[in-house]
Amino acid sequence: MFSLDDGHRLADSLIDLRHALHREPEIGLDLPLTQAKVLAALHGLPLEIETGKALTSVTAVLRGGRPGPAVLLRADMDALPVHEESGVEHTSRIPGRMHACGHDLHTASLVGAARLLAARRAELAGDVVLMFQPGEEGQGGAKLMIDEGVLEAAGERVTAAYALHVAATALPLGMIVTRPGSILAASDSVTVTVTGAGGHGSSPHLANDPIPALCEMVTALQTMVTRGVDAFDPAVVTVGAIHAGGAGNVIPHAGTFEATVRTFSAATHKKVREGFERVVRGIASAHDLHADIEYRENYPVTVNDTAEAAFALRTAVGLAGPQQAFNAPKPMAGSEDFAFVLDQVPGAYLGVGAVPPGTDPRTAPMNHSAQAVFDDRAVPVSAVLLAQLAARRLQESPA
Repeated sequence: MFSLDDGHRLADSLIDLRHALHREPEIGLDLPLTQAKVLAALHGLPLEIETGKALTSVTAVLRGGRPGPAVLLRADMDALPVHEESGVEHTSRIPGRMHACGHDLHTASLVGAARLLAARRAELAGDVVLMFQPGEEGQGGAKLMIDEGVLEAAGERVTAAYALHVAATALPLGMIVTRPGSILAASDSVTVTVTGAGGHGSSPHLANDPIPALCEMVTALQTMVTRGVDAFDPAVVTVGAIHAGGAGNVIPHAGTFEATVRTFSAATHKKVREGFERVVRGIASAHDLHADIEYRENYPVTVNDTAEAAFALRTAVGLAGPQQAFNAPKPMAGSEDFAFVLDQVPGAYLGVGAVPPGTDPRTAPMNHSAQAVFDDRAVPVSAVLLAQLAARRLQESPA
């Protein structure tokens, strides 16, 4: 139904929208400026629009001209607390905030998909739900939108859902990837506080030092992963912060460390959580210390339905060609709250390359970097990809 030429005809207006979003990034669940820009960009289209209550989301339903099921397309809209150093002309005007993950491209792309689909809605055999979501970067905005009914916005539950993510590194401009099964990791955050008894550094036998135990825990957790987890169903445990003490001759009474845990299946997720807690409590007990563990399960594994992933790949190949679309050989260790949607309905998540030509994808600054740069030309490609996924899915079975 659509071709890349259709996207090129919308490119100028979509890129203008992307730049406007990039200049005024907003963080979290409350994105009033972003919401206003999206509503203005959708104005005049034949859409049934609702805004969120617990968050500044936008849900728009496009009714097709023929009866059929409903499918969902999603774009996340929030930025990151990063001070931009990309040097682009449309750099952030708000200190300490940046669209460092490319969500401004996602939002502009979904607007483009809405325009493409609206122009051909008489041919659509069903409805399309457009999900503009705040709060992907840790606040679980997708789950809140599900709670507010986004999956039933068309009057019946959507039968399939699709989302994409641009990449500032690894993938050359316009290259499209997906894969069946796990495509992104589950993400957990852990804070461990170990409490003992403080004292003078000259007499450690009169105190109960938490620092050696903290150090043992950090190294033992790595051994737990390498010796307790199947290498073909892996896990990543990273301790990114450790805090204890304030002077070289003082034994502190307590210390903490913070970690992130990434897993790629429900079984390994359960095993690693249990092992993490067992290792920490065991070492604390051996040192006669108390360990308090705050274990937060943030996002589950993002799992592409096998049939939907095959359908998405066929669609991408038909659009971009077999040299530009392929199945990724392995999942990525990042996480994504579109996982909550894919827990509810079958669908697929895809990646789209946005590395500027002339930049080596292997060394380009990655998503979340203050130096990350995304090529504008990924926007019309992504818009057509989203529109084509919805239109084709309404016409055919993914099997």
